[in-house]
Amino acid sequence: MLYVVATPIGNLDDLSPRAAAALTGADLVLAEDTRHSGRLLRRLGARGSVLSLHEHNEAQRVGEVLQRLQQGQSIALISDAGTPLVSDPGFRLVRALADAGCRLVPVPGACAAIAALSVAGLPSDRFVFEGFVASRAAARRERLQQLAADERTLIFYEAPHRIAAFLQDLSAVFGGDRRGFVGRELTKLHETVYRGTLDQLSALAQSDPNFCRGEIVVVVAGAAAAPAADQAELDAMLAVLLEEMPARQAARVAARLLGVGRNEAYRRTLELGTGKA
Repeated sequence: MLYVVATPIGNLDDLSPRAAAALTGADLVLAEDTRHSGRLLRRLGARGSVLSLHEHNEAQRVGEVLQRLQQGQSIALISDAGTPLVSDPGFRLVRALADAGCRLVPVPGACAAIAALSVAGLPSDRFVFEGFVASRAAARRERLQQLAADERTLIFYEAPHRIAAFLQDLSAVFGGDRRGFVGRELTKLHETVYRGTLDQLSALAQSDPNFCRGEIVVVVAGAAAAPAADQAELDAMLAVLLEEMPARQAARVAARLLGVGRNEAYRRTLELGTGKA
């Protein structure tokens, strides 16, 4: 079977006994960076062989891994830190093995995104993980525009050398008063957390020389829920608009004029009629 094993994101004491057993008992460990993971494996006394699996060779490894599993070997998949496949390689392999009917066993543990969410002090009942957004400024802002109205809490990873520009873009697109959180070097010696508005966090990124050092997770509050429309007013406007235009266009216009959610307006158009063909 293939064990998908979460490893610590910093503090080695976060490795679970079950994860340690999976790694020490594996015939083969697939590691994103064999030199980096070798330190952890040597500490555990793991005796299995180690093979690299990263974004550049993952597709080529599938056949060999499948053959080893069919021979009865026990294999563990790890990334450099945290839970494999979460902004790390492994998806192509896991999908291929699942399609082949192999047994896949999750060994849960550390994940920087969830660790940050747990201490951010922002709503955690509904959230979305965006990982790394585009590195180019124009593409990054375009993606943020698409997320600006999302009411779920948003979780991002960002590189240290881009964090200041990223927070500036977040503030400009989402609004400087939106609440946010930045976790730096979580579980490590220099763990630091920052809370405040996006404007405040952006200013801190410019003034604090340590802000742009280490691994960084950004958590941002979702957009405020659009106010519910007065049903009679919405229905009256949609009745007129649906005589002149398709349902989606009518919903978009009504939502803009009344300041309500587009999804709400579109749902009501479907209840009232299909609109102009």
